[in-house]
Amino acid sequence: MACDAVKTKVEVEETVVDEPVSPTGQYFNSSVLSIGILAIFESDVAIDDSPTMSTLESLFLPIHPRFSSVMVKDDHGVRRWKRVTLKLEDHVTVPVFPAGLETYDDYMRGYISNIAVEEFAQSRPLWDLHILKYPTKSAAGTMVFRIHHALGDGFSLMSALFTCFRRADDASLPLTFPSSRATKPVNGSGAWWRAWRNVPRGLSVCMNTVRDLGWSLLKTNYLADDRTPVRSEEAGVEFRPMEISTVTLSLDEVRHVKAKLGGTVNDVISGTIFYGTQLYLQAKAPGSKEARVTALVLLNARMIASYQSSQEMTRPDATNPWGNNFGFLHVPIPVSGDPDASDPVSFVLKARQIIKAKRSSLAVHLNGRLLETIRKLRGAETAARYIHSTLRNTSMTISNLAGPMEQMIIAGHPVGSFYFMTVGSPQSLTVSVVSYMGKLKVAMGTEKGFIDAGLLVSCMEKSFRRISEAAAAKRADHITLN
Repeated sequence: MACDAVKTKVEVEETVVDEPVSPTGQYFNSSVLSIGILAIFESDVAIDDSPTMSTLESLFLPIHPRFSSVMVKDDHGVRRWKRVTLKLEDHVTVPVFPAGLETYDDYMRGYISNIAVEEFAQSRPLWDLHILKYPTKSAAGTMVFRIHHALGDGFSLMSALFTCFRRADDASLPLTFPSSRATKPVNGSGAWWRAWRNVPRGLSVCMNTVRDLGWSLLKTNYLADDRTPVRSEEAGVEFRPMEISTVTLSLDEVRHVKAKLGGTVNDVISGTIFYGTQLYLQAKAPGSKEARVTALVLLNARMIASYQSSQEMTRPDATNPWGNNFGFLHVPIPVSGDPDASDPVSFVLKARQIIKAKRSSLAVHLNGRLLETIRKLRGAETAARYIHSTLRNTSMTISNLAGPMEQMIIAGHPVGSFYFMTVGSPQSLTVSVVSYMGKLKVAMGTEKGFIDAGLLVSCMEKSFRRISEAAAAKRADHITLN
């Protein structure tokens, strides 16, 4: 059923929602920033769009009032969420491509590139759905949710989308997700002795905090990255077309590398991205391999090991409420004189060393406090400009999410693969990582016409292959950091 033939409305009383727009929501939907998320789901079967409206109305919209709300200013100039009469047909697009092709990969990439830079209409709720009923080499059809970051962080928004899906093997069972290891609290007898033993760690935290906060302030205000093949340095890069490419890795193989080298899966992925970036710089401009290249690594700041349901997150007494709750780390990409001659494992070890030290720091928390202070003293627009400068002065953003371990299905459409991408950032390169069904999907959003997406994919694949081969030849207890 074509979407323009549907006249579905969801009648909602036009009242102001009790809660104001969060500070981060104001930053991400301002005159200088408009950050969104593309969640791309690849269907194993041809897409029948006839259940679209009923599915959205019964599953998606009830999740949270913000999906039926727009931003307004009240009588005191405070931005708040106002519920509106929602016309679903305004939010669903089913594009038409020329008939007769075997696959539509080029059309698909071009379409996604266009919507990645399309502005959100402020007169209606800040989300839309694009249903691409054409086969590609990897899917029989594709569904693209485009959601504004002002509605919530990746954790909140992906929790909402996962609520709409069921397990393909048994719809009565919940989707399950990988869990993080929880930190054990200090309690019971011996607490004073453990506290005394932790004095050196406390001193280390203080030193790391001073260093990282100072470095963050320098990077945001004065010390921009060099112009390189992954950073065009052009003004308005966030408005330029973006090309999205992906690399698929075996989660078991990543875990095998982790077991050999120690650390975490994130350390292995970070090392792969860092090494792949250096290989790309070497291939495009050998003289740039010593350049200053910094990644902004986004962190989930919630004290939680796995996803919560949307119902849990929207309760008044929720310990991890819906919204934007994340921080970021400035991580310098390790430099290598000749990436081809370097030990690939060293990039994983260096990534582990850098990120471990930066996690042992209060800089993420203090950066959040700094933004809040700027907002209170100078307003949300000034804080948004500060974030814009933080993004613009770095070379890339890296974010990751954990996806379900089982196959998902929605309205009879099993999902063979999915990935997400943050859009609207003033950077030439954005990297996202998501796990699903034993695979890791690394998605790269690149400035079209500036970054060679095909070469970058090749470098990332080469990076992981070399790291995996090098790790297989080593024993973890023989590895030391330089």
